[in-house]
Amino acid sequence: MENIWRVCTLACAALLLFTLPAFAVLGGDAASVTNDQLHMQAMLRSTQLKGYTMHELIAPSGTVREYVTAQGKVFGIAWQGPARPDFQKLLGTYFQQFIAAGKNHRRNNGPLVIEQPGLVLYSGGHMRAFFGKAYVPDMLPQGVTADAIK
Repeated sequence: MENIWRVCTLACAALLLFTLPAFAVLGGDAASVTNDQLHMQAMLRSTQLKGYTMHELIAPSGTVREYVTAQGKVFGIAWQGPARPDFQKLLGTYFQQFIAAGKNHRRNNGPLVIEQPGLVLYSGGHMRAFFGKAYVPDMLPQGVTADAIK
């Protein structure tokens, strides 16, 4: 059991060293989009869709898509790039739920899958090709399915 905790601690430390900059906070306000664009030195492409807006930030360090309700709340985030995102920054107040769920996840070579009523997260890939998405099911706009977050 002690070895498992040691491996988890080392894995978390490694993830923090090699992270894709992602600053939109799940459940937070859309006001961060412009700040994220400047910080990432990214090209911003916004697409208005039925019931929400998708803001795509494209930078050399990777791509982050922020899905925002008409009321200005981030209900979903997707990423792809050479490293995993900083989950603490990405998930905001949902980070503790992520940590708790991750403790029950057995480490293998497959993707990390968390499916809970208040948080759904998929994260996979390998060095230089990571991808994933996270969303809050209760925040999905009416008529929008989780498949829209990619």
